[in-house]
Amino acid sequence: MISANMILVFLTSVTPLLLLALLNFFHKMWWAPNRIKLAMSSQGIKGPPYRFIHGNTKEIAALKDQANSYTITGISHDIYPRIQPHFVTWFKLYGENFLDWYGPQAELVITEAEIIREIASNKSVSLARPDLGLYHKKMLGDGLVTSSGKKWASQRKLANHAFNAESLKNMIPTMVASVELMLHRWIEMTENEVEMNAEFRMLTAEVISRTAFGTSYLQGKEIFEMLKEMSTIAGRNYYNPQGFLSKIVKSSDDLKSDELQKRIQELIMETIMEREKMMGNSDNDDFLGQLLMAKNDNQISTQDIIDECKTFYVSGDGTTSLVLSWVVLLLSIHKDWQEKARQEVFQIFGKESPRFEGLAKLKTIGMIINETLRLYPPGTAIIRKTQGEVKLGNLTVPGNIILHVPVLALHHDRKIWGEDAHLFKPERFSRGISEATKNNPSAYMPFGFGPRNCVGSNFATNTAKVTLAMMLQHYHFTPSPNYVHSPVHVMMLVPKNGVQVMLHALK
Repeated sequence: MISANMILVFLTSVTPLLLLALLNFFHKMWWAPNRIKLAMSSQGIKGPPYRFIHGNTKEIAALKDQANSYTITGISHDIYPRIQPHFVTWFKLYGENFLDWYGPQAELVITEAEIIREIASNKSVSLARPDLGLYHKKMLGDGLVTSSGKKWASQRKLANHAFNAESLKNMIPTMVASVELMLHRWIEMTENEVEMNAEFRMLTAEVISRTAFGTSYLQGKEIFEMLKEMSTIAGRNYYNPQGFLSKIVKSSDDLKSDELQKRIQELIMETIMEREKMMGNSDNDDFLGQLLMAKNDNQISTQDIIDECKTFYVSGDGTTSLVLSWVVLLLSIHKDWQEKARQEVFQIFGKESPRFEGLAKLKTIGMIINETLRLYPPGTAIIRKTQGEVKLGNLTVPGNIILHVPVLALHHDRKIWGEDAHLFKPERFSRGISEATKNNPSAYMPFGFGPRNCVGSNFATNTAKVTLAMMLQHYHFTPSPNYVHSPVHVMMLVPKNGVQVMLHALK
């Protein structure tokens, strides 16, 4: 039987804890956001009003739903208002920099060139990475994308070595062999519709598996498919901040992501153990081999290797396959550029396989890739986080604020690129990236900026050049009547319905 004294003891012990929890909740959800809002508004930075607990996430979701409710007719590259309608609205209302809210988390959205340059050069900011959320953490672990401090510096050093010029040169024969497998598969698809995004996901998975881990796509297929599913889960929960209740009651996405995380961990661990048995009898120049050597030197742990493998699978696969998908769509529409690129390939390589020395000479294909990355950048934003108060331009930015550089908005800005910013015009890059962006270097950043720029950008570009060169030597392609243009943002900028083209063999 419960006595009155027992109840009294319970209440006196629980009440302070409950009071502390309420104070913490009040501080996080009301006092801190209002303090930040006051500090920024006093410097002229406005933005949509903060809504208790949810911030602006419900407003963003509503604007995106409204933008996506309209049926797309034809193929227009003017995708920015559809992908980020909230930014279109808020830039008009609040100017080139504004403050919005991801739950109680403040986010300073910046397009002012001087401030972007300072973010890129200020190491206390440029190296800081905000918490990407539980789902991203499950997917990527504490790898190069999510880590910080000394651990990030050590990981970056290893990655730089894995993707140096000599390593990239040695990868070309493997890339060529992987593309040959794809082209052989296409023999039976000639004169038919082919879904290119699916084809390129298989290709890049093959290339990454062979060049980074010494295995074939079939061995890594299960990992790739599960990571793709994890990416979808993370994408649909992007504007759904996880609160206190999510730590107690798990959703179906929580349970599924737990299951996927466990299985991915097991499969990569099996790959590591198989490779460790062969360490004395195989070439260790690939990414996994170098990670294992670093582990043997006590520089990293087995879990670090697993996280780096997941990061490379996700980043490399997504970036390269998407660039290729959008390029082929654009070249199927713009047959003049497709033919210019084909003539360049035959001039440099003839009918032979691409060689490393010739890739830099593919100027037309380089222009096409750059313009594709401008119109359809895989990542739509670069985000950092202030660790403490920092001076950026004329602004004094408090600590614990996300700095959001909206890549897609900058890439489609008519004030920067002209009234034809939404059109495919590779000639913008005829004199290189630096000339195309000399008036505003921060206007083009498909692979990020500063010390945390994408370490695999040259790997992705080389894979794209090799693939396109070999495709153009054997095929020409035209749009499929079944293609429906519907780019969506699911972690990256992806074709919702795939990319269907008609594949025709060269005569």
